[in-house]
Parts: sequence; C-alpha cells; structure tokens
Amino acid sequence: MITWPNGARAAVSLSFDDARLSQPDVGFALLEKLGVHATFYVSIGSMNQRLDAWKRAAGAGHEIGNHSMTHPCSGNYEFARKNALEDYSLERMSRDIEQADIQIHRLLGSKTTTFAYPCGQKFIGRGEKTQSYVPLVAKRFKIGRGYNDTMMNDPEFFDPAQVMGVNSDSKTFDELGRDFEIALKRSGWLVLAGHEMAEANAFQTTTFSTIAAIVRFCKENNIWLDTVDRVGTHVLAARK
Repeated sequence: MITWPNGARAAVSLSFDDARLSQPDVGFALLEKLGVHATFYVSIGSMNQRLDAWKRAAGAGHEIGNHSMTHPCSGNYEFARKNALEDYSLERMSRDIEQADIQIHRLLGSKTTTFAYPCGQKFIGRGEKTQSYVPLVAKRFKIGRGYNDTMMNDPEFFDPAQVMGVNSDSKTFDELGRDFEIALKRSGWLVLAGHEMAEANAFQTTTFSTIAAIVRFCKENNIWLDTVDRVGTHVLAARK
C-alpha cells in the first residue's frame, strides 16, 4: 500500500488553468499568505502579460505546467471553432504541446513535467478518424490532468496520463466536502482544477474563502497539500 509523507492521511493538489490575470494579480499573494504551493497550467499569451510575476511564482516553488500552446478544444465551443480538436491530427497536437514547452522554458527557464488537457478533452479528429491523444501526453509528461471529473485518484490504480481533476470553480468548501471525505476514507489524491482566483464568486472562479477553507481542512486533518508534480512524483516512485 502506498503511504503519504509524514504519516499524512491523503493528498491534495490545487491547480489553476490558463494563466488568468487574477492568478498573478491577487491569487499568488493569497497562496503566499496561506503558505502553500499550487500548480498553474499556463496559456502563453496571458502569461506574457504578467511575465515578471510568473517568474517570481516559479522561483517561489509553484509549479508551471503545460496547457498547450493554443488551447484547442471542441469546435462546439464558439471560442474554439477556428482551433477545433475535430480538425487536429496527432502530429499537429504534438507540435502544439511542444511549442508551449519551448516558450515556457524560454520565458521562465522552467521545464514542465505535467500537462492539463484543455477543456478536459483528450481526442483529436471526428467520427471513424477520432483518436485519443493521451498516448502523446503519456510519452512526454509525468502526469496528464483532466478536468470536470468526479472522483479523487486511487494512488494504487490511477493512470498517470489521465489523473482526474475535480472542478473547484464556483463551489463552496461544503460543496467540495464529499470529495475530501472520500479522499480521506481511501487515502487518495484529490486534484482540484480551477481558473480565476478572487474574493467574490463569478464564472469560473475559485474563491479566496474556498481556497482558505481547503488549506485549513488539510492542516487540521493531516492531508499533504502540494503541487501535482510533487505528489505525482511520490506516487510513481512508490509504485516502482
């Protein structure tokens, strides 16, 4: 049975996508105040708007992860219609991911080890030509994180290329409570996935009060709270 460091009863990772401006503008300060590290799956264009802040975040121990270069999703989303996964090939997806890695290393000096699937979608093409791009992620990264999943990860069983990510946006801690209780019961790894960070609730926002409550609960219940890379590294080493 895989055990957690220092006798922890479970593990939790906070992760946030897209390099939304609220993350460097207000979110980093909250995490510093709370004394915790998170994983940020960045979009290069948004990251460039606050590049100095992102450099400081990487230096402070937060993880910078790959979220692709152009954030391709299903064309059913209006914003993705001209960059739709339905129109991608595996080669194009591979290039998109590689370009993001190149830019993150060039701009921050960081080497990514984990990936978050844009929109939580893991396919390219359509119909009989549809293919999974999970194998691309599995070859390149230690961890591939999903989105809008509904369960924590069993450390003995989960697929590193398809780690389940539970949406933390627009939820109170009480609404996430079941996820924490299951993680404690099964000594699991709960990975939370959000976007904006702010005091007030809004679309795709994980509120300060929810983040603070998560940190407090983890401390009170001996839960290891750390980045996706660090927790994933521990589990994969323990499996060998």
